[in-house]
Parts: sequence; C-alpha cells; structure tokens
Amino acid sequence: MVENQSLCNSNYDEQGYLVIRNFFSAAEISSLRKVILKFHDLWKRDNAEFYQEEAFNSSLITGTKYLAFNDRIELFNFIGSNKIINVIESVMPANPSFMNTQLFFDPQNREQNNFWHRDCQYDYDEEDQKKVIDQTQVLHLRVPLFDEPGMELVPGSHKRWDNDEELNVRLEKKQRASSESLSTGKEIKLAAGDLLLFSADMIHRGLYGLDRLALDILVFESAAVYADYVDDDCLPDISMLDQMEDSTLFTNTMALKSLACTE
Repeated sequence: MVENQSLCNSNYDEQGYLVIRNFFSAAEISSLRKVILKFHDLWKRDNAEFYQEEAFNSSLITGTKYLAFNDRIELFNFIGSNKIINVIESVMPANPSFMNTQLFFDPQNREQNNFWHRDCQYDYDEEDQKKVIDQTQVLHLRVPLFDEPGMELVPGSHKRWDNDEELNVRLEKKQRASSESLSTGKEIKLAAGDLLLFSADMIHRGLYGLDRLALDILVFESAAVYADYVDDDCLPDISMLDQMEDSTLFTNTMALKSLACTE
C-alpha cells in the first residue's frame, strides 16, 4: 500500500502533482525498458521522417502493432501492478480507468523547443477549457526509464485558470512564445525508478535533454466522458485478464465503453 495515503491525496489535490522517489526497483525498470525499447525501435523505423523532423512522443504503446502477446502481457502487468493501482487510487479513488500510454523522448530536431500547455487545450476552446478544469480529471503517471531533466509544472494550476503571464505564454498571445519561462513554473528533476503523478489539466511542459525516454500512463475518472478516446486495440484481450495481477483499470474502461455502446 502507499504510505500516508491520505497525505498523498492531500498533496496531489492541492498541488496537482506528486513525486515518489525510488518507487520502482532497478529490476522493474530494466524489464520495462526492454519492452519499451522494442516498441520504440520499431516505431522509429515506421515513422522515420516524422521522428527526424518533429516528433517528441508516440502513443498506443500497449497496442498490437509493435509488441507481441508476451510483451503486451508484461506491460499490462506493469500498469496493473498492485503498487501502481494503490497509488492511483490514493489520488483518484472513484473507479479509475485506463485511457492510453505515451512515450516521450527528445526531438531529433535540435531547434524544436518544448512548450507550456494544458492537455485539454487541444480539444476545447478557452471557455470550455475552464469547464474541463473544474469538472473532470485525467491523471498522468510518468515513469522515466533513464535519468532525465524531468518536467516543469505550475503547482495548483489544475484547479485555477491561467494568470495573464501564463495565458499569454501558453497560447502565444501578445507576441509571447510557449517555450518562454514562466515565473510560476517549478522544475521536477526525475531519475529512473521515480514516479511522477500530475494532472493533465495543469500547466506543464517536458524538459528536453539527457536522451530522455519516459513512459506515461494516462488514467481518467469514471465520471469523465473519455471512454471514446480509448483505442480498443490498446486494451487487453479477454484471455489476458486472468494473467494480470490487477485488471481493474482495464475492466473499468471496458465497462464504460460497453455502456456507451448501449446508450
């Protein structure tokens, strides 16, 4: 179980993020790294031009395109391990559901800058972004596979709207750039074995350097209407569920998708 679970919940609720140092053993990270590198090498081969010119992340890691059955089982078991489920439920207790996985790496284009954003800005206009921040919750769990510069976050911004500086930089208004520094930003350096939880709706950006390679697991609360965002190919087959330590995240998603189909 997560130690001081109520404290974890309180810290995350107030700040919008939570760092747990040395959460994973060296053996756990080594095993995960082998699976992820299989995916990454094959993905880079299929997306060579995109990778060289502008990519900084990939997604759908748990899908069938690049990973074999046993590799997918290993990845599902990592995501559904008791230790990860416990920490998710410490900050999102109401039927957390699996959304997606992403892999973050340094862009090959060295002129490409990182950028401040809220995840919701890519689906909603400003007024609807304000509603999303108040009404829904999506959680990122970042697992660095190597030591890296980490993330820069604006603590507490998951529960409030941007101030003038933040809005102008994030949305590049008044001749500001989204790669500029923010006076409210806080850098969180990460090492292999650490776990960072942060709200997708907070103002944040990844920090490039040290050939970073980080797996993000995205989870949403059951009350949010994100089941349609989930790619069926990225969910485990029914035959896999019995081989998993804890399939709760995935069965919750399956139930929501099934309900959506009947409505």
